Amino acid sequence: MKSNKNKIIIIVAAAAIGYFLFFMPSKPTSIQKADIKIPKLSLTAKKGKLAFNKNCASCHGENAAGTDNGPPLVHNIYNPGHHADMAFYRAAKMGTKQHHWTFGDMPSQNQVSKNDVTRIIKYIRELQEANGIVFKEHRM
Repeated sequence: MKSNKNKIIIIVAAAAIGYFLFFMPSKPTSIQKADIKIPKLSLTAKKGKLAFNKNCASCHGENAAGTDNGPPLVHNIYNPGHHADMAFYRAAKMGTKQHHWTFGDMPSQNQVSKNDVTRIIKYIRELQEANGIVFKEHRM
């Protein structure tokens, strides 16, 4: 019985390692500004763009295209089915441990108000949608 349990543990561990090696994204390169389609933004998203540029663009890049310091948010991994809006609120408030990329941990952004985070999310979602990034159910 112990032998079967060990085999199951090994199989599950191997499957998990294989999953992460195959599906984990490599460090992205910045997307050129011209590669990001910029939609006509709603008023809320326009305000979000201003807040994003002030607080987020130094790491996440112009139009959320990413930099050498932070990942692009106009990327399918941040579709609403994988990273719901609450993930953005939580990251701004508490920071987040490195988990998809190799940029290191994101520090909390306590200088950004909850209202500004709401506007920033609206901006990011409108950019994502214009670039074909929509809700996809997250499956592990």
